[in-house]
Amino acid sequence: MTSIAAESWFQTPSLRRVFELLNADGGEVRVVGGAVRNSLLGLPAGDVDLATTWRPEDVAERAKAAGIKVVPTGVDHGTVTLVIDGIPYEVTTLRRDVATDGRRAEVAFGTDWKADAERRDFTINALYADAEGEIFDYVGGLHDIVSRTLRFIGSAAERVKEDYLRILRFFRFFAHYGQGRPDAEGLKACAQARTMLSTLSAERVWGEMKKLLKAEDPGRALLWMRQSGVLGEVLPETEKWGIDAIPGLIAAEKMFAWTPEPLLRLAAIVPPDAERLAAMAARLRLSKAEAAFLARFAEAPAIAATFADAALDRELYRHGEEGIIARLKLSVASARRKSETDPAFLAETAALQRLLARAGKWQRPVFPLSGVDVLKAGVPAGPKIGELLTELENFWVDRNFNIDRATLVARLDSLVRSG
Repeated sequence: MTSIAAESWFQTPSLRRVFELLNADGGEVRVVGGAVRNSLLGLPAGDVDLATTWRPEDVAERAKAAGIKVVPTGVDHGTVTLVIDGIPYEVTTLRRDVATDGRRAEVAFGTDWKADAERRDFTINALYADAEGEIFDYVGGLHDIVSRTLRFIGSAAERVKEDYLRILRFFRFFAHYGQGRPDAEGLKACAQARTMLSTLSAERVWGEMKKLLKAEDPGRALLWMRQSGVLGEVLPETEKWGIDAIPGLIAAEKMFAWTPEPLLRLAAIVPPDAERLAAMAARLRLSKAEAAFLARFAEAPAIAATFADAALDRELYRHGEEGIIARLKLSVASARRKSETDPAFLAETAALQRLLARAGKWQRPVFPLSGVDVLKAGVPAGPKIGELLTELENFWVDRNFNIDRATLVARLDSLVRSG
């Protein structure tokens, strides 16, 4: 008998309280989905979701009577969140789909565990654990856990037709949990329905892509997305640029202990073209911070391994460190990968690493003058103040920030007299 009873998260007092609350008076509750899947795979459980035979209003009523905080997360779809000891537990009534249109489903509540399992997306996501930790598998998920196979429940084409976001979820879950080749039927269903991704909201599409790019190694998933035509549907910018930089970046992340960054991985597979990336950010509804990162990446200059420290410092001042660090990381990853077959690139890798380390520690120097100084020099308020400050700042940067304030003031006076 397969059990997760020994898992520490499974024995927490807050979760035991949910079991006590809903395993009573003829009702039942079980943990379902990611926490069960991850525990069987030896991974952190993450959020703990539960399924129950109780209707949502009954769950809420029982919880309130027991003094438990209730958040009506999605009552129409059967979900309420119980917050115990600061820990949220999503509790969803068993359901079956009545109608779907590829974006949302109309559901009916029920008490049939098998019917609830069969409406879910993948076999490894449809495993349940009761209060004793015993696993219930209605769709072959345990077998697929062992083989690390990502497989749709029932007909892959039907599951995709119910919700086209499952196309991206197929590749996202494959990136995180799959091994070998993707399931052939699932891959075919995703490829055939890929044009329907355009019917989904940009937020849902980017949300899935971002989660995929967070995987330890998204390379194989991206490769199969490209092969199936799915990647071109959601990221047409990659079609002429490609995903060949990903294996080198993943290897560099592991070798140099870099924290995996989804946006850097995205930058690795799109052209550093400010206009195209701005359009992509708008299309996918990226956050302002995400769009700004891509803009800084695109606008940052390429830093060669031969750059002197002073030259790097000047570029860091003019363009900021974020975009340059992103460019340098991709350059380090590329050079390191080339060095595997050509030792001549070892020196380039080392030089780029040194520049990257310098950029990571760089602190922006403070320009000694301000508009007040220009006003004191006799320049009336207006655009001329900004023009003079820019000219003096460039003079200061070009000389590696080594011009002191007194010299800059003298030069300002000279410019004003000659102007």
